Amino acid sequence: MPDKERRRGAEPTDAQLRAGLTPEQLAALETLEHFRWTLRFVRRPLFKEPVPVVVHSDGRYALLEPDGSLNDKPDFDIRK
Repeated sequence: MPDKERRRGAEPTDAQLRAGLTPEQLAALETLEHFRWTLRFVRRPLFKEPVPVVVHSDGRYALLEPDGSLNDKPDFDIRK
């Protein structure tokens, strides 16, 4: 397995990460940030809605669902 990172480009800005999120997700994210959660990245699967991934300062991660709820049991693994 190669050690070279395949992801390319500069880290996206906070505004770029938030683009495309629903109003409910944005409101929930603002609240979560008060509890040390951070928007880490957004998966953008083809022909599907964006999937924002938030990470807590203690290392836990969760998906931010379109209705603003947290899903701490996603159906995919997240590399650390």
